[in-house]
Amino acid sequence: MELLGSTTLVFIICVACLVFLLVRKESHKWRRLPPGPTPLPIIGNLMHLNLKDLPASLLKLAKEYGPVYTVYLGSTPTVVLHGYEAVKEALVDQGDVFLGRGRLPVVSDFHKGYGIIFSNGETWKQMRRFSLMTLRNFGMGRRSIEERVQEEAQCLVEELRKMKAQPFDPTFIFSCVPCNVICSILFNKRFQYQDEKFLHLMHLLNENAKNISSRWSQIYNLWPRLIKHFPGEHRSLFKGISDIKNFLLEKVKEHQESLDYNNPRDYMDCFLIKMEQEKDNPKSEFYLENLTTCGSNLLAAGTETTSSTLRFGILLLMKHPEVEAKVHEEIDRVIGRDQSPSMKDKMKMPYTEAVLNEIQRYITLLPSNLPHTVIQDTKFRQYVIPKDTTVLPLLSSVLNDCKEFPNPEKFDPGHFLDENGSLRKTDYFIPFSLGKRACVGESLARMELFLVLTTVLQNFSLKSLVDPKDIKTEPLISGILNIPPPFKLCLIPR
Repeated sequence: MELLGSTTLVFIICVACLVFLLVRKESHKWRRLPPGPTPLPIIGNLMHLNLKDLPASLLKLAKEYGPVYTVYLGSTPTVVLHGYEAVKEALVDQGDVFLGRGRLPVVSDFHKGYGIIFSNGETWKQMRRFSLMTLRNFGMGRRSIEERVQEEAQCLVEELRKMKAQPFDPTFIFSCVPCNVICSILFNKRFQYQDEKFLHLMHLLNENAKNISSRWSQIYNLWPRLIKHFPGEHRSLFKGISDIKNFLLEKVKEHQESLDYNNPRDYMDCFLIKMEQEKDNPKSEFYLENLTTCGSNLLAAGTETTSSTLRFGILLLMKHPEVEAKVHEEIDRVIGRDQSPSMKDKMKMPYTEAVLNEIQRYITLLPSNLPHTVIQDTKFRQYVIPKDTTVLPLLSSVLNDCKEFPNPEKFDPGHFLDENGSLRKTDYFIPFSLGKRACVGESLARMELFLVLTTVLQNFSLKSLVDPKDIKTEPLISGILNIPPPFKLCLIPR
């Protein structure tokens, strides 16, 4: 018994020493990180964070700890960058080392490093290069992307006329345009707005956007290994992502059966041809998992972000009818009522463009940005950030800069107009982020927002069901995304 007791004591001492050495090694690794609130074991800085509005908590901490600070999300140290100077210094001036994509477990655990958004290294380089090239080359010789968006905007107007000025919820119908545009690029298919598969796809995309930003998903991101065993919104998100992947696999099978190598019709055809060309290359990134994940990335990012921005925009215009009236006047003067809006009109419509910029600035759709990582040990200002450390460049801190945008909490298109009424350019307008990880679909999103909003306002006036001063524009959910609140409106033909 005495021998056993001595052996046990020695074992406990050895384990304690090992734990001490590991903790000391880790603390040494992080000792030159920026300062921040003191974390607690396991839960980190959870006591300093409001999971109902994590972006607001991060902005608040910056007031105490400055533009570069460290916060522990669970046991993971995360460097937070606040303000334009810090964000630009990282994503542009040192963009090659802040290039990594940080883990967002509630999504990246499912995608497993494939695709565009949550991939790294060679996978990210090749998938991004291929996707950019394919998006830029589309229309595939016959129709440009602009023509596709114009066509969808007119289809939207025809559907809206069927409402006969009755109240309706715009959630799904305003998702139809960006979703159909992406579908036409991905697999050369547009859907009728009543198509059951189409409606189910948009329902999945909408629910996934809500679930990824839910409080439960924020908790999952803190402790994924533990929370994955519990029920919650993350289970619904995993099923939703899986259902979209299965939808895309059906389209891949259809394409494989009808593929003409000499006449590619869409993104999927181009990808399948590339897969065949590189089938003997062991280092090729062109295989089925990357195709379905890229498709899922483009569908989700290309549909919900534009749709949410449009819905927020309509809500803001109803709350500010004087702004809507000025947009109507500019549309009538520059475009008229008899021709469809086109991108060549945009240069002659500074007020409308200022309104669109202000909508994106005000709603800050992706307030905390997607997480980055540094790909090597990196000196940043007076600190050293170890390789693979998560970095959050706060877009909300730039888009709400009070010096660049006086009274940033106020919706004011004047933020983007000079004293002559011309469009005011500013480096602080970064709703699509900065640097090499900026949104791959930025130009398409800008085009859709301009063409859809001007086409709708060319044909209709917006009518709120409540007094404009009573309209609430605060997000329903504020997490990874700011989700617009549900509302109804009437569209009155002009």
